[in-house]
Amino acid sequence: MSETAEIKTFGLALENHYARLPGEFYTAMPAERVGEKPVLLHANAKAASLIGLDPKAFSDPGFVPVFSGHLKLGDFQPLAMVYSGHQFGQWAGQLGDGRALLIGQVRNSQGELWDVQLKGSGLTPYSRFGDGRAVMRSTIREYLGSEAVASLGIPSSRALCIIATGETVRREEPEPGAILTRLARSHIRFGHFEHFHHVGKHEQVRLLADHVINEYFPEFAGDHAGWFGEVVKRTAQLIAEWQAAGFAHGVMNTDNMSILGLTLDYGPYGFLDAYDPDFICNHTDEAGRYSFGNQPGIGLWNLNALAVALGSLIESDTLVAKLETYESHFVNCYREKMRAKLGLERMEEGDDQLIGNLLALMIKARADYTLAFRGLAAPGETWLALFDPVRAEALEWLTRYRARRDGDPQAMNLVNPNYVLRNWVAETAIRAVEDHGDCGPLDRVLRLVQSPYEEHPGYEALSNPPAPEFCGLSVSCSS
Repeated sequence: MSETAEIKTFGLALENHYARLPGEFYTAMPAERVGEKPVLLHANAKAASLIGLDPKAFSDPGFVPVFSGHLKLGDFQPLAMVYSGHQFGQWAGQLGDGRALLIGQVRNSQGELWDVQLKGSGLTPYSRFGDGRAVMRSTIREYLGSEAVASLGIPSSRALCIIATGETVRREEPEPGAILTRLARSHIRFGHFEHFHHVGKHEQVRLLADHVINEYFPEFAGDHAGWFGEVVKRTAQLIAEWQAAGFAHGVMNTDNMSILGLTLDYGPYGFLDAYDPDFICNHTDEAGRYSFGNQPGIGLWNLNALAVALGSLIESDTLVAKLETYESHFVNCYREKMRAKLGLERMEEGDDQLIGNLLALMIKARADYTLAFRGLAAPGETWLALFDPVRAEALEWLTRYRARRDGDPQAMNLVNPNYVLRNWVAETAIRAVEDHGDCGPLDRVLRLVQSPYEEHPGYEALSNPPAPEFCGLSVSCSS
């Protein structure tokens, strides 16, 4: 290793674990060197700690060249992964990292392997008709969104930094370009397995499964069926956590489904304002396939697609039996989360009905999801005002609830966030950067969503539903 390459490791313990797989699993290639003079727009010290990166590295002269793809990270050979998948329920064939590049894998002090991936770093062999770029708008949304979800305790990829490329990228209209560095324990998706299964390469399916088990599920060594059962469980629990938090992913294609049960690929996501099971956060999803209320069923649909791809490894009866555990895993996790949100410690008959009745009232009143649950710690006039259209029914429910609650109200504030990343809040940060080059709002919003249960005096307005001028924001796959 050259002296220059050694300097550019930033003290990270690099591995090229994924490259141990045969070359047909990826294309080894450098980044495209997007932008002539990239600059660091923002960096996230909390994410840096996951891989043992000292935040002082953000000011190192080599940081921007490495995390814009202009220089390699140590001697790691960057690579783009190939995978396939079902998109909106239809087989899409070969996909792959069309605008992403794995530039490193880092073993942290806890022994965890973390992927370091650039998103928006240019063309790859899997770009199809795309340009391999990312726009500032989508980059800020993923940067904030992944941190917001992770800070709610939901498994997620993370975001290390945003690099402004100085380029103009064409989407619906010309926009400033950016590169996101995202971190994840793995970026392997359901679609990786589908890719090899659907072209009859069953040995490659086995190789990939064993690779995943050896690194991420060592307790299932030699037990493909047990491993698939764990994937079913993690996926069910992930989506239960989404539902309890009021989070809609927006594009639950099989190529966006993590084999580790992580929230991956933040595009047109959204947190609920008014509670609406039919909420669609992606304006291109005209049929509502990925509406908020459909997410649990889509999770099972995607697992069925994965099961088909694993048919050469696991007997069909066993796959079916594992899939049949999905509903109980989902229901148990969702019930646990919702009981905690209501402060119900001791399980009693009728609790599910109490929860269901509240959600039904929220639908009728179009009550704000986050504020309605946060207000339950000390429900009074402010809480009732959320239910003005059904005030009498809400008061009757509140009477039953007060008689039933047996948990500590203060503990409820540790599970019901004061702040979620509402679309309008993200939009204020995006507009400040794009229109004025002002990162102040971005910095403030990141700090809020990284500590969502705190009060943050002076920023109460950022916990509110959108003002009229921010209602109906259009969010698409390019967002």
